[in-house]
Amino acid sequence: MLLPPEIRTRGVPLTEADEEDIRRRVAQLDRYYDRIMSCRVALDAPAAHHQRGGPYTLRIELRVPGAVLVVDRTQEEELKHAIQAGFDAARRRLEDYARRQRGTEKVHEERATAQVARLFPHEGYGFLATPDGREIYFHENSVLPPGFKHLREGMKVRFTEGLGQEGPQASTVDAFEGAL
Repeated sequence: MLLPPEIRTRGVPLTEADEEDIRRRVAQLDRYYDRIMSCRVALDAPAAHHQRGGPYTLRIELRVPGAVLVVDRTQEEELKHAIQAGFDAARRRLEDYARRQRGTEKVHEERATAQVARLFPHEGYGFLATPDGREIYFHENSVLPPGFKHLREGMKVRFTEGLGQEGPQASTVDAFEGAL
């Protein structure tokens, strides 16, 4: 990366050690894709976080040739965990982008995991909450047996993510037992 990262905070007292940790993690991203042109890191805490701290929200924007890769809405109660989770997600995005650029994208990746966040049974759809804080739409027709009617909010699922008409959409949703 040519320039140092731009780091902005709102409602978060950032120590020198925390800032150095962010700069170190940004520098490490070059290992996964060495053509990063710029990086912006924004760290927020809600105004009403009082004495406890989080939840912290970390947004990372990486400008690379032909794209802007964004990690957003990573929420954690501990500042260090928010930084770690955000940069882990950024690393994965860079690795995926680098594979696409090389033409070596994995064909059979392991399906992502999530929890059923909201269900609208009468309308036949719902939303999944991913570990990185995103919500993904799914339709009842994408749920594998035993089917949509057996899903409950909070249930763990595996899914394949695709692009629908209005953004990310889950297909091949499958309930399973196990930790996220």
